[in-house]
Amino acid sequence: MNRFFRDLLERTLATYAVTLLGLLTASGVDLTDLGALQAAVIAAIPAGLSVVKGVLATLVGDPNSAALLGRSRE
Repeated sequence: MNRFFRDLLERTLATYAVTLLGLLTASGVDLTDLGALQAAVIAAIPAGLSVVKGVLATLVGDPNSAALLGRSRE
């Protein structure tokens, strides 16, 4: 697996995990009325958007990274 896909996978999984944890925490303190399955499905939306952002970032920054920052100096 090349560097870009590892980078994109890490960012996507991190986005999903943080979103899911946030939704479950909010649901646990009655800020929302979501079940675990609903939270898991909803958390996939920002994770999917993270994939889109990562792919589009290759057009702006380093083509081997999902970052919007400039090219690396490696």
